[in-house]
Amino acid sequence: MSRCAAIKPDGERCRVSAIEGSEWCWNHDPSHAEERKRHGSRGGKRGGRGRPVSELARLASRFEELADKVLSGEVERARGAVAGQLLQGARACVRDGLTAREQMELTERLEALEVALEQRKGDRRWGA
Repeated sequence: MSRCAAIKPDGERCRVSAIEGSEWCWNHDPSHAEERKRHGSRGGKRGGRGRPVSELARLASRFEELADKVLSGEVERARGAVAGQLLQGARACVRDGLTAREQMELTERLEALEVALEQRKGDRRWGA
């Protein structure tokens, strides 16, 4: 398999293998420009993988703080129970949002792989 023909901004040639039937790798192939743009635009919308983790850590510390206040008598048990339920709901929302986002990303990746596989099958049928 040949190397990608693209020249990177630093003047060095790309080291990635070219896509079968193309002189470029996926990252440099002009036919994938729109798909790369779509993938890149998701980055800012996703909020990064660290945000849900930090939200869960923040909620965990609030649970601990609430438990300490209930145990010390600073917060009455009934109010602490309701606050705990509300925090539990917030935690579930963060967790479910993360799960949904991961499923969307996996579905997109799987669809891209299926398209690439179909293209390879088509190339083989025509002797490419």
